[in-house]
Amino acid sequence: MNIPFNKPHLTGKEAHYMYQAVFNGKLSGNGEFTKRCQHFFEERYGFRKCLLTTSGSDALEMCAMLCNLQPGDEVIVPSYTFVSTALAFLREGAKVVFADSMKRNPNLDAQTLETLITPRTKVIVPVHYAGVACDMDAIMTIAQKHNLLVVEDAAQAIDSYFFVGGDYSTPKPLGAIGHLAAFSFHETKNITAGGEGGLLVVNDERFIRRAEIIWEKGTNRAEFFRGEVNKYGWVDMGSSFLPAEINAAFLWAQLENLDEIQTKRKALWNCYYDNLSKVLATYGEKVGLGDASFALPDIPEYATNNAHIFYLIMPSLEERTALIKHLKDNGILAVFHYLSLHSSAFYQSKHDGRPLPECDRYADTLVRLPMYYDLQIEQVEQICGLIESFINNR
Repeated sequence: MNIPFNKPHLTGKEAHYMYQAVFNGKLSGNGEFTKRCQHFFEERYGFRKCLLTTSGSDALEMCAMLCNLQPGDEVIVPSYTFVSTALAFLREGAKVVFADSMKRNPNLDAQTLETLITPRTKVIVPVHYAGVACDMDAIMTIAQKHNLLVVEDAAQAIDSYFFVGGDYSTPKPLGAIGHLAAFSFHETKNITAGGEGGLLVVNDERFIRRAEIIWEKGTNRAEFFRGEVNKYGWVDMGSSFLPAEINAAFLWAQLENLDEIQTKRKALWNCYYDNLSKVLATYGEKVGLGDASFALPDIPEYATNNAHIFYLIMPSLEERTALIKHLKDNGILAVFHYLSLHSSAFYQSKHDGRPLPECDRYADTLVRLPMYYDLQIEQVEQICGLIESFINNR
C-alpha cells in the first residue's frame, strides 16, 4: 500500500481547454477562459467582483494594497496560518498582531478578538481553516463597531458556507461576507489552476476600480479595453497579478466538475469521520485519550464542511510524531501543518510576547491525513484501521 498525502485531480478536459486557449491566440491572460472563470464565481456565489490571480498569496497581497495601510497601522491575523496571510500586510508596512485559535478548532478566536483592537487597528483577517467558517457574525459585528475592514483568507474555503445570524435557510458563501477575500487554487486545494492560481473577491464597491488597476500593473488598461477611456497609462501601484490564460483554461475544466469533485471529497471525509468516531468510542477511554487530548475535526453549527482537510488532534507532539511514523512505515504519507507564526524565527522578536497556547497546541498536535479526489473509500478504511491499531497498541 502506497498512499500519498495529496494528488491533483484531472477531469480530462484540462489539456483540451489549454489547447483551445493556445489556438485562440490570447495567452497573456484576461481572455475567454479568464472571463468564464470570473463570471462563474460571481454568478454561483454572488461575489460582487472577481479577478483571477497568479496565486492565493497574490490575491492576499492585492487585498493588503486595497486596504491602503500606513506604516504603523495594525492588522489582526491568526498565528496558526500560512505565512502568506501575514506577509501580505507586512509588505504594506503594517504591524501584524497575532490572535490565538479557538479551543474547539484552529480558527481565530472571535471571543477574544476585541481585546486586541487598538486605535491603530485597521483590518481583521479571519482564516477559514480547513474550509470551515470562522464565527463571522461576531467578527463582522466587532469590525462594524470599530470601523475596521475584514479580509477573508478563504484560501481553503471554496464552496463552503456560513449561516449568517443562525439562519439555516440561506447560507452565505465564505468569501462573500468580508469587504475583500482571497482564494487559492494551489495543487493541494479542492480545485487547481494547474498547480498555482488564486482569486481576489471584492464585495465592497469602493474597491472595485482600484482592484482592476492594481491587477493590471497599476494601469487603467481594463477601462481602456471597455472603451471607458481613449488611452491608458500608469495611474497607481500594481503588479503582474493576472495569470496566463492557460491557467484559467485549466481551472475552467475543474470548475465544470466542481459539484462532482465536492461530492466525492465529502464522501471520503465522512468515511474518515465515521470510522474514526468508532475508534475513539472503542478505545478512547481505554488508553486515556479523552476529548481534550485526541479529537476529530470540529464543524460548528454555523458552518458547513467543504472537505478540504481531514485532520486529527493528537495528545502530544510525541504521539503525533509516532503516528506519522507508523503510517509512513505502512506506505501512507500524513503530515503536520503550520508552525505558529508568532514563534517563527522571522517574527518572534517583533511579537508582543503574549502567549498563544491554542496555536502552539495545534502546531504540536494536529496531523493531516491523505485527502484527494482519487483516494478510494477502501483506502480510507485501511488508513483508519492503521490508526486504530496505533491507538490500541499505545
